[in-house]
Amino acid sequence: MTWRAPGADDAQRHPPALVSAAGIRNHHIANTAYPLAHERTWGPYRVGRKDVRDVATQAWSGIRDMCLYVHVPFCETRCSFCEYTVVGKSESADEQVAAYFDALLAELHAWESELGTADRLLHGLDIGGGTPSFAPTREIERVLEAVRARWRFDPASDVSIETTPLIAAAQPDKLRAYRAMGIDRISMGVQVVQPDLLRVLDRAGNGAEHHFRAAEHVRAAGFERFNVDLMYGFHGQSLASWEATLAHAIALGPEYVTLYRMRYKLTRISHHASHVTLEGVQPLMRLAKEMLHAAGYEAPPGKTTYSKRAGDVGTSSYLARRVIDAMPYLGLGLGAQTFTHRTISYNDGSAAKNLAPYLRSVGEGRLPIQDLYDLPATQMMAKACAVAFYFGEIDRASFARKFGVPLEDAFPDELAFLAEKGWMLPNERAFSLTPEGALWTAGIIPLFYAPSAQRYLIERDPDTADDMERNRRVALKVAGSAVG
Repeated sequence: MTWRAPGADDAQRHPPALVSAAGIRNHHIANTAYPLAHERTWGPYRVGRKDVRDVATQAWSGIRDMCLYVHVPFCETRCSFCEYTVVGKSESADEQVAAYFDALLAELHAWESELGTADRLLHGLDIGGGTPSFAPTREIERVLEAVRARWRFDPASDVSIETTPLIAAAQPDKLRAYRAMGIDRISMGVQVVQPDLLRVLDRAGNGAEHHFRAAEHVRAAGFERFNVDLMYGFHGQSLASWEATLAHAIALGPEYVTLYRMRYKLTRISHHASHVTLEGVQPLMRLAKEMLHAAGYEAPPGKTTYSKRAGDVGTSSYLARRVIDAMPYLGLGLGAQTFTHRTISYNDGSAAKNLAPYLRSVGEGRLPIQDLYDLPATQMMAKACAVAFYFGEIDRASFARKFGVPLEDAFPDELAFLAEKGWMLPNERAFSLTPEGALWTAGIIPLFYAPSAQRYLIERDPDTADDMERNRRVALKVAGSAVG
């Protein structure tokens, strides 16, 4: 594999102790969501408009094994903690939803023409959002039919979809249809059960009164792989309320529980970040580990998904292949991200979060790519390693296959620093977080960032930085609301 040469800001790494301290100081943004400061760190590698199609298609040359993500940007309401590409109610009318799925299938057809998808093997398909179950069942079925007509699925792969408690409780027919069409895994966003916090998060309509009925409908539909998502790290979230949320999720009886720490960037409540300290978050992490372990859910240190099934990582195969192998994936739909061995791109609509640019591009026969970055190895390594921390470790063999160099040779000083701190240690398969290291990932993950992102963290003072508030204003504008 030949990567482009790094720019000057990515040519020399920074001292691990300095980077780690900067990550801990900026713990709200030093996480798996890479990159940081897009324009500054990735701007030099942006591909010019006239070259996008050629570079985007050439990047898939020689890639046989891949995953697929289909983005459905519609929701019942836009939650205040949401950082993703979700459109407002005005764009969620039936005719707009139908137009969007028509465009989605047209984009799929365009990629089929460019890539020759019949020669490639799918290792997982995630239908995410937004809330995919917001859409009519027939639209989801159309997507599955189109994918199956164009790709071969690896026998170990699965199809996963997301829903909300309200939809799962009120529309059991959708769940039955998903299972009948071969969807294997379903994930439901519970997030929290604290009533006042639900109101702040614009989640009051998905309160606990829906959860048990939703779980019953999931089981009645025939799903045997059921995940519940929970979130922690909110301003105003007490240890007692988090304990109640965990106990409630366990009582629902899912096979898997996935924990997400709140990431304030690009949300309407980003101004809450300054009220949340790392010392306040760590007890929540410890409590979750203790309660889930006692209930039979297992996960190695730092892993975000806990599984009740021995030998089952708990995530969709799409995410597992991304995390373990840094497997290339194609993202379809509004604002979707695509990752190859040397490029990362974002579809139209990821900036403005409205359908018009995406629908226009597809309608004019273009690949709907808003931004395409042809990245050096140091940036691709950073992206792969950051995502690997969803599982709390970096797989050594997968890294070497992907990048042609052992992890120990790519990050010798960083790994030595982590071993000395006792935060991350090698085993025969991976470099893995220790129990203590799992509490300090903000000081660990940035050690694998590219130098330009490390420098940004080193120079950023969280007490004076205005990027959170600037992002909040953008999020408010996108949401069409002045309420924060």
